Amino acid sequence: MENTSYIALSRQNALWRQLDVIAGNMANANTPAYKSEQMMFREYLMDTRSSDRAKGTKLSYVQDVGLLRDTREGAFTKTDNPLDLSLHNDGFFQIETEAGMRYTRNGHFRLDEGGMLVNSQGQAVMDSGDNPIILAPNEANITITPDGSVSTENGIVAKLKVVRFANDQDMRKIGDSLYETTQDPEVVARPSIIQGMMEESNVQPVLEITKMTEVLRQYQSLQNMLEKEHERQMKAMDVFVSRN
Repeated sequence: MENTSYIALSRQNALWRQLDVIAGNMANANTPAYKSEQMMFREYLMDTRSSDRAKGTKLSYVQDVGLLRDTREGAFTKTDNPLDLSLHNDGFFQIETEAGMRYTRNGHFRLDEGGMLVNSQGQAVMDSGDNPIILAPNEANITITPDGSVSTENGIVAKLKVVRFANDQDMRKIGDSLYETTQDPEVVARPSIIQGMMEESNVQPVLEITKMTEVLRQYQSLQNMLEKEHERQMKAMDVFVSRN
């Protein structure tokens, strides 16, 4: 197979992975606080037999080097659920899991059977002292102020821990709206928490559909080119065989 075909295949592979990312964005369009992603590409040059010559050229391939996460916050939707919390501006809630501390912007919380504040998976939401937040069975009027103070009719119970990181792009998704990172968290001294509101995904479905359509067109165009190149090579081989 000629170099042209290899280059086209490298682009097709990159487009296929890009399609997976777009599909992931669309699947999470309704996931609270989900951040859309896009592929990052670069040119990869490979030496040829003529590379060392004065006018030698290199083959240019397409290489995907990673994902870029759109960290802009999504729109806010009012739910009137006192345990639905949204974070305005930067920051993450800290969640305790069996694997250690993890982080999320999905503030869809609830109380478990023991009165502990947990996320949708039943994992504890941490307070400023890295302890679970537990309410007494008779406490019902829950108020959470913008700075994270959790109060009931009996007074202040705890303060939610909100942290930030030097580089959000280094945070890795692990599912269930959670992130992990090796970076040290920095406590947000003055967070902006909104009670009774949920942050929506920042995915724009119409834009993602447009991207998907364009990627499919490019993929099909490359496939047609590969088929024509294969036909050309087969004809060239037939001519060579007939002459010899």
